Amino acid sequence: MAQEIRLDNGVTIIIEKNTMVRSAALGIWVASGSMYEDDSTHGVSHFIEHMMFKGTNKRSARDIASDMDRIGATFNAMTGKESTCYYVKTLTSNIYEGAEILLDMVLKSRFDSVEMDKERQVILEEIKMVKDTPDDEIYDTISEIVNNGNPLGRSVLGTPESLAGIDRDRMVAYYKKRYVKDGIVVAVAGNFDEKKIADLFEKKMKRLNKRLPSFTPDSKPYRKSFDVRVKDIEQTHLCLAAPGVSYKDDMYYVFVLMNNILGGSMSSRLFQSIREQKGLAYNVCSMNAFSSFNGFFNIYAGVSHENAGKTIREIRKELVRLAEHGVTEEELSIAKEQTKTSYIFSLENQAALMFSLGRNKLLLDKLFSVDESLEKYNAVTRQDILKAAEMIGDLDNYCAAVITGKELDIEELINESKNQ
Repeated sequence: MAQEIRLDNGVTIIIEKNTMVRSAALGIWVASGSMYEDDSTHGVSHFIEHMMFKGTNKRSARDIASDMDRIGATFNAMTGKESTCYYVKTLTSNIYEGAEILLDMVLKSRFDSVEMDKERQVILEEIKMVKDTPDDEIYDTISEIVNNGNPLGRSVLGTPESLAGIDRDRMVAYYKKRYVKDGIVVAVAGNFDEKKIADLFEKKMKRLNKRLPSFTPDSKPYRKSFDVRVKDIEQTHLCLAAPGVSYKDDMYYVFVLMNNILGGSMSSRLFQSIREQKGLAYNVCSMNAFSSFNGFFNIYAGVSHENAGKTIREIRKELVRLAEHGVTEEELSIAKEQTKTSYIFSLENQAALMFSLGRNKLLLDKLFSVDESLEKYNAVTRQDILKAAEMIGDLDNYCAAVITGKELDIEELINESKNQ
């Protein structure tokens, strides 16, 4: 079971020790993400993440990479809508030096203006890469329209226009506001000396400001809307989405299992119907997009242009069948075993365990024991699944994003699917 250490300087460390392995994974989690930005800072959380690798008062960008290579470490960072994580994975004997390098990056980065201009161009190329990858772009698009202007709809990368307005002063001001003691969680999993880790972070993080600014996300009502983008591509990429639940909702575990049954595996209903039986799509799936404030449920399919209408019709049929008849005991049992197995396997990977610990503490302020989570999955009933299915079962309540090579009216296709 994970343990929580509250350092005298105000930083929280979550540890789960495993003396049976010879490695450790450590992550510095920060309450910094696109949902905390506004129009003038859109993209700054991700921009800061990039700048952390561009040099400190002690190390150049090359030194950072070389020092990590010297200890055989894998290190990187990731920015989402609610958090940023800087992490390192290495041997037990080297985790302390890896942590020191991460701390140097997070606390002492120079935010050099010349390097900022170079990295701005790198991120612009990253944005272009997403735009050139329809099954990446479509998820940003559906998130934007289903959240209807709420902060969680903001893309993590920002836009060319917003990035152009982020200068050093604006970046440093945002950094000082979000990179504070009560907005940071350190998660460590594997084999390590917890006192040595605690002493390192106690000493290094003393000078950080303490308090996060108060934040209440906008709560605009859900509104059904559509977005169709025509490009020179060979497939039509469909993404349909409706309101779901948050990480904190009592229905969280129900939605996880329902998704597994509907479109989360190769034996799922959507996969078997649309790919295996009808041959309409190579890739079809459903998934939950959870956050600590809300969530949405979405269905994706990549199909030929002429099969878009047929695919939507089959999706409607499966949603209606799920909402009206629920699932069988056998389906629910299979979903539970698949989900629990995946969950247990992930926790046996030290890096995956660290990610789970850090995210849960930072976003939910809670730690879950393995037994507690397994019990919650086991407790889900067919009636629970039916209740969740009724929440997402009406295709007429879905937003839709489409990236296609042929003009089409997605609203008309959805309406037509009712009569076929």
